[in-house]
Amino acid sequence: MTDSKESIAIHPGEHLAEILDELEISQYRLATAIGVSPRRINDIVHGNRSVSADTALRIGKSLRMTPDFWLNLQKRYDLERARDSTDVSGIQPLVPAYSINLPGEPGC
Repeated sequence: MTDSKESIAIHPGEHLAEILDELEISQYRLATAIGVSPRRINDIVHGNRSVSADTALRIGKSLRMTPDFWLNLQKRYDLERARDSTDVSGIQPLVPAYSINLPGEPGC
Protein backbone atom coordinates (compact mmCIF):
# COMPACT_ATOMS: atom_id res chain seq x y z
CA MET A 1 0.00 0.00 0.00
CA THR A 2 1.36 3.41 -0.90
CA ASP A 3 -0.90 5.54 1.28
CA SER A 4 -2.28 5.33 4.78
CA LYS A 5 -5.72 5.99 3.33
CA GLU A 6 -7.08 3.41 0.88
CA SER A 7 -9.33 4.45 -1.97
CA ILE A 8 -12.75 2.93 -2.33
CA ALA A 9 -12.62 0.97 -5.55
CA ILE A 10 -16.06 0.15 -6.91
CA HIS A 11 -16.21 -2.97 -9.07
CA PRO A 12 -18.13 -2.62 -12.36
CA GLY A 13 -20.35 -5.45 -11.16
CA GLU A 14 -21.85 -3.16 -8.53
CA HIS A 15 -22.86 -0.73 -11.28
CA LEU A 16 -24.23 -3.58 -13.37
CA ALA A 17 -26.27 -4.91 -10.45
CA GLU A 18 -27.82 -1.47 -9.87
CA ILE A 19 -28.65 -1.02 -13.55
CA LEU A 20 -30.21 -4.48 -13.82
CA ASP A 21 -32.22 -3.83 -10.69
CA GLU A 22 -33.50 -0.48 -11.96
CA LEU A 23 -34.45 -2.01 -15.32
CA GLU A 24 -35.93 -5.09 -13.64
CA ILE A 25 -33.72 -7.37 -15.72
CA SER A 26 -32.43 -10.55 -14.11
CA GLN A 27 -28.85 -11.70 -14.41
CA TYR A 28 -30.13 -14.80 -16.19
CA ARG A 29 -32.09 -12.74 -18.71
CA LEU A 30 -29.08 -10.58 -19.49
CA ALA A 31 -26.82 -13.61 -19.84
CA THR A 32 -29.12 -15.39 -22.26
CA ALA A 33 -29.74 -12.19 -24.24
CA ILE A 34 -26.02 -11.61 -24.79
CA GLY A 35 -25.02 -15.23 -25.28
CA VAL A 36 -22.88 -15.84 -22.21
CA SER A 37 -23.25 -18.14 -19.25
CA PRO A 38 -25.29 -16.89 -16.30
CA ARG A 39 -22.23 -17.70 -14.18
CA ARG A 40 -20.19 -15.05 -16.04
CA ILE A 41 -22.73 -12.34 -15.22
CA ASN A 42 -23.08 -13.55 -11.63
CA ASP A 43 -19.31 -13.52 -11.16
CA ILE A 44 -19.13 -9.95 -12.50
CA VAL A 45 -22.01 -8.77 -10.31
CA HIS A 46 -20.32 -10.25 -7.23
CA GLY A 47 -16.92 -8.76 -8.09
CA ASN A 48 -15.30 -12.12 -8.78
CA ARG A 49 -14.66 -11.53 -12.48
CA SER A 50 -13.44 -8.60 -14.56
CA VAL A 51 -15.40 -7.11 -17.43
CA SER A 52 -13.55 -8.18 -20.58
CA ALA A 53 -13.72 -6.36 -23.91
CA ASP A 54 -15.95 -9.15 -25.21
CA THR A 55 -18.35 -8.84 -22.30
CA ALA A 56 -18.30 -5.02 -22.51
CA LEU A 57 -19.35 -5.22 -26.17
CA ARG A 58 -22.18 -7.60 -25.34
CA ILE A 59 -23.49 -5.75 -22.29
CA GLY A 60 -23.15 -2.43 -24.09
CA LYS A 61 -25.20 -3.60 -27.05
CA SER A 62 -27.87 -5.18 -24.87
CA LEU A 63 -28.29 -2.21 -22.54
CA ARG A 64 -27.75 0.47 -25.23
CA MET A 65 -24.56 1.69 -23.60
CA THR A 66 -21.08 2.02 -24.98
CA PRO A 67 -18.60 -0.77 -24.33
CA ASP A 68 -16.17 2.01 -23.37
CA PHE A 69 -18.33 2.75 -20.33
CA TRP A 70 -17.83 -0.78 -19.00
CA LEU A 71 -14.14 -0.96 -19.89
CA ASN A 72 -13.47 2.41 -18.26
CA LEU A 73 -15.19 1.25 -15.07
CA GLN A 74 -13.00 -1.86 -15.08
CA LYS A 75 -9.84 0.12 -15.81
CA ARG A 76 -10.58 2.59 -13.03
CA TYR A 77 -11.28 -0.24 -10.57
CA ASP A 78 -8.07 -2.06 -11.50
CA LEU A 79 -5.96 1.09 -11.23
CA GLU A 80 -7.42 2.06 -7.85
CA ARG A 81 -6.72 -1.43 -6.54
CA ALA A 82 -3.16 -1.29 -7.88
CA ARG A 83 -2.58 2.10 -6.26
CA ASP A 84 -3.71 0.67 -2.94
CA SER A 85 -1.43 -2.36 -3.14
CA THR A 86 1.65 -1.30 -5.13
CA ASP A 87 4.53 0.66 -3.67
CA VAL A 88 6.21 2.64 -6.44
CA SER A 89 8.10 5.03 -4.13
CA GLY A 90 11.43 3.33 -4.84
CA ILE A 91 11.15 3.61 -8.62
CA GLN A 92 13.27 6.33 -10.16
CA PRO A 93 12.13 7.91 -13.45
CA LEU A 94 14.30 6.94 -16.41
CA VAL A 95 13.46 10.06 -18.43
CA PRO A 96 13.35 13.71 -17.43
CA ALA A 97 10.07 15.50 -16.94
CA TYR A 98 9.22 17.73 -19.86
CA SER A 99 7.00 20.75 -19.91
CA ILE A 100 4.48 20.66 -22.73
CA ASN A 101 3.31 24.00 -24.08
CA LEU A 102 -0.20 24.01 -25.44
CA PRO A 103 -1.09 26.09 -28.51
CA GLY A 104 -1.64 29.71 -27.53
CA GLU A 105 0.54 29.48 -24.43
CA PRO A 106 3.81 31.41 -24.11
CA GLY A 107 6.69 29.57 -25.68
CA CYS A 108 4.80 28.19 -28.67
